[in-house]
Amino acid sequence: MTPKNSRASRASRRGVLSGFLALSAALGAGAAFAAYPDKPVRLVVPYPPGGATDVIGRIVAQNLGEQLGQQVIVDNRGGAGGNIGAEVAAKSTPDGYTLLMGALTAHSTMATLEKATIRYNLVKDFAPVMVVGSVPLVVVVNPGLPVKSLKELVAYGKANPDRLNFASSGAGAPQRLAGEIIRKDAGIRMQHVAYRGSGPAMTDLVAGQVNMMVETVPAALPFITSGRLRALAVTMPQRISMLPDVPSAPEAGMPALDIASTFGVLAPAGTPDAIVKQLNAALAKMVESPKVKEALLKQGVYAATPSTPAQTGERIKLEVARWEKLINEANIKADE
Repeated sequence: MTPKNSRASRASRRGVLSGFLALSAALGAGAAFAAYPDKPVRLVVPYPPGGATDVIGRIVAQNLGEQLGQQVIVDNRGGAGGNIGAEVAAKSTPDGYTLLMGALTAHSTMATLEKATIRYNLVKDFAPVMVVGSVPLVVVVNPGLPVKSLKELVAYGKANPDRLNFASSGAGAPQRLAGEIIRKDAGIRMQHVAYRGSGPAMTDLVAGQVNMMVETVPAALPFITSGRLRALAVTMPQRISMLPDVPSAPEAGMPALDIASTFGVLAPAGTPDAIVKQLNAALAKMVESPKVKEALLKQGVYAATPSTPAQTGERIKLEVARWEKLINEANIKADE
């Protein structure tokens, strides 16, 4: 064999070997990805056990685990209004094994209220997966207030400036923002009374210490059915099954009062698109399951219509922009 032919033969063998190695690597990577998830997945719940986000997170964890064929473990990381847990998830390795059970409405308000202190960006530091459900709110008043509809509440507020007040569970809570929407849309003066949580606020509302509150339907429902509170409208575009006799916001004359506590699953930014799509598909099957819809509804949560990651991302951006505008216009502060 001539030197020239020998060199050509060696080059040919190296080419075949390189191609074989490249193919093996590609097949190996494909096999590794196809195995996702091959270990338990962590779902960070950024609130303590027992709250709405935790309850929803546990339903999601159980049923997402069934879809993925792998255990999904809830990891409660409460504190700082949900910001500690959100930061933990945002800074985790973007490999699909750490997810956030996000309280998206609350996180969207914190993006403005806590902008100077939070150490994550809701839009930039997460890969949205899917919205999984929402909890509607309802406008309730103490029965001692002489109003039986939202229009009557507005008329009373205009006839009695500064006599109305409304309670909420905190500055950035959807309940507070809903009250601000009423105040702004109706053009009435109402005093906001901040509480450390919905429980104390509801206690004072029932006792007549405050006039009005916009609260989640599950929390307000027992007081409505017992007659201790009067429901004026649900903050939704249509009536809801839990309160079929209570008008929707548009029916009550205030279509701008469209707000719910929305919950969804997010992954750290940089998570491979293929994994995000796999998680999205699993969540879509989950929320369409009658079993899951029933489990969520028992907790006062309406399962979401499946959406793509891109649609979910756009929804989050719109939420952040909407609440930033309202917070700035109403001059809402984080410590009020």
